[in-house]
Amino acid sequence: MPAEFNAPTQKWLTVVGIGEDGVAGLGDEAKRAISAAAHVFGGKRHLALAAELVRGAARPWPTPFDSEMREVVALRGENVCVLASGDPFLHGVGVTLARVVPPAEMRVLPVPSAFSLAASRLGWALQDVETVSLHGHAIDLIRPLLQPGARIIALTSDGEAPASIARLVVDSGFGASCLTVLEALGGASERLRTATAESFDLENINPLNVLALELESSPQARVLPLVSGLADDLFEHDGQITKREIRAVTLSTLAPRRGELLWDIGAGSGSISIEWMLCHHSLRAIAIEHNADRAERIARNANACGVPGLTVVSGAAPDALAGLPTPDVIFVGGGGSETGVFDAAIAALRPGGRLVANAVTLEMEALLLARHAALGGEMLRLQVSRAASVGSMTGWRPAMPVTQWSWAKP
Repeated sequence: MPAEFNAPTQKWLTVVGIGEDGVAGLGDEAKRAISAAAHVFGGKRHLALAAELVRGAARPWPTPFDSEMREVVALRGENVCVLASGDPFLHGVGVTLARVVPPAEMRVLPVPSAFSLAASRLGWALQDVETVSLHGHAIDLIRPLLQPGARIIALTSDGEAPASIARLVVDSGFGASCLTVLEALGGASERLRTATAESFDLENINPLNVLALELESSPQARVLPLVSGLADDLFEHDGQITKREIRAVTLSTLAPRRGELLWDIGAGSGSISIEWMLCHHSLRAIAIEHNADRAERIARNANACGVPGLTVVSGAAPDALAGLPTPDVIFVGGGGSETGVFDAAIAALRPGGRLVANAVTLEMEALLLARHAALGGEMLRLQVSRAASVGSMTGWRPAMPVTQWSWAKP
C-alpha cells in the first residue's frame, strides 16, 4: 500500500452497487451517499441510472480506463462516490479501487450481482454452480468448466458472445446443452431466452447479458479431467511432449501453490505449463521455446485447454530468460544441456523457489547428476511400460526412462 495511505482517515469514498432497476433498487443509505457526494464517478450507464440523485459533479470514467484511478485518488479526503455494477467486489471496479485506496477509507454498499440475479431467476443453487467472467477475456476460459452435467453462469462482454460460446460448446462435443441468455437482469427490459447450443439462433441480444449453461455431453466430448496428467492427444504436438504419466509425477513434484509463477524452459508442446495453470486460476506460467513452430503450437494448446493467459516466449535459453519476471518455480524439460541454462535458471530463481528438471538423454542426465552432487536435492528415476502386441501375444514395451532432479534454492 502506498506510504501516504498509512495514516488512518475518515471514510471519504463510498462505492455504491447499482443494478438495472436504478434508483428503485437502492437502499436509503446508498441514495444519501450519491446525493451527498461532491463527485460521482461511474460508467455512463451507471450515471444515467442514478441521474436523479446526483447533486455533485458527474464524472464518467476516462477512455481508455485508468486502472490506477488517478482522478479518484486525487480527490482523497473529499466526499466521493463511485457507482459500480451489482457487487463491486465480484469482478467489479471495487477490486481496482482497493489496490489504490485502503479499505478502511471506503464504505461499500453492494446490491445483488449478475450471478446472484441469474441464479435466482433459474432456481439454481449458486454454491453448486460454476461462475466465470468472460467480460473482456477470451471465451476459451470456459473450456476447463465444460464437464458433463455441470451448470455454468458466465458474464459476457457483448451481444455477440452467447453465439460464440455456443459454437465453442458445440465444437467441444456438448451440442445438446441448454443455453439460457438472461438480458438486462433487474431492469425494465429484462428477458430470458433459451436454446440448445447446436440450434442456437437467438438474435438481437442485449449487450448486457449473462449466459447460463446446463451441460450435456456426447460420447466424443472433449473433457479436461480434473487431475494432472491429461491424455497426450488433448495436446497438439510433434512428439516433443512430456508424456502423460511422467507429466503427472512432474506436476506433483513441481507442487503448485497459489499465485506462483512457473518458468517452463524448453516447453515443447506446453503441456507442463498448461497443466500448471489448470491447477488454480491464480497460477501463472511462462513457456520458453526456441522452435518458432512449437511456440505457436503452445499458444494454440493454451487456448484449446482454457488457459489463454499463458505467456509464450519464442527464443533460446539462457538468452531468452533475460528480463522475465522472477519465477517461484522452474521446470527444465528441454534444452537444459545447452551451455549456461542451469546457471541462469538457478540465478533467476527466488530464494526458497523450486527447480525440477527431467532428463531422457545421457548428456542431460550427467548434468543432473553433477548438479545433485554439488547442490543436493532429490533424484528420481521414472520408468513406464505399456502393454503391446508381441506377435500373436502381448508383452511390456518400456518407454525411455526419465531421470528427475528436484531442488529448493536456499
